[in-house]
Amino acid sequence: MIVGERKPFEEIKQSIDGYKKVLILGCGTCVSVCMAGGEKEVELLASQLRMAYKLENKDVEIKEATIQRQCDKEYIEPILEMAKECDVVLSMACGAGVQMVADFVEPIPVIPALNTRFIGVTDAEGSWSEKCRACGDCILGKYAGICPITRCPKSILNGPCGGSQGGKCEIDRNNDCAWALIIERLGKMGKLKDLEVIEPPKDYSKAVSPKKVTI
Repeated sequence: MIVGERKPFEEIKQSIDGYKKVLILGCGTCVSVCMAGGEKEVELLASQLRMAYKLENKDVEIKEATIQRQCDKEYIEPILEMAKECDVVLSMACGAGVQMVADFVEPIPVIPALNTRFIGVTDAEGSWSEKCRACGDCILGKYAGICPITRCPKSILNGPCGGSQGGKCEIDRNNDCAWALIIERLGKMGKLKDLEVIEPPKDYSKAVSPKKVTI
């Protein structure tokens, strides 16, 4: 899933300074799971903004809505009328959602309330970690389902590096060395000999942006 986190409150408030009607638009999928942009987070941000504006004696109308996905036009269309009644949309979605909504509601500005961090997984309650960089040329099959591009800070394809010690990464000793994990898992699979084949430099041409897939 795409993991995001909310921007600091003061940054959000400053970004919508001067607007009189604000629609806070939540997204009910990825950023809802990581507790950054779902219905509850929309309610919380709306309450914070209303309280701040009341203390400043400012008359700002705050509307709230949460849709299933901001990256899919069929979910955006039902809230278009509401959006067009406002001066600005404050999107609590990933960057893809922000851009999709902006395409549909122009010339109304759409401002992000979140920072999109990475494609990741849930490690534990309230904890997420990056697992995929969407490089466009997946090599997980060779590396036992552990991505050296993402999980090694140096993105080494023929590792480990000389700085790894005790199964920990030299860049951050709190992180497991991706290559220690790869070697351990390939050993369990009886496939350590696969690493004797030197992997050539990765072809990053498939990662050139913007990417597009058409079926």
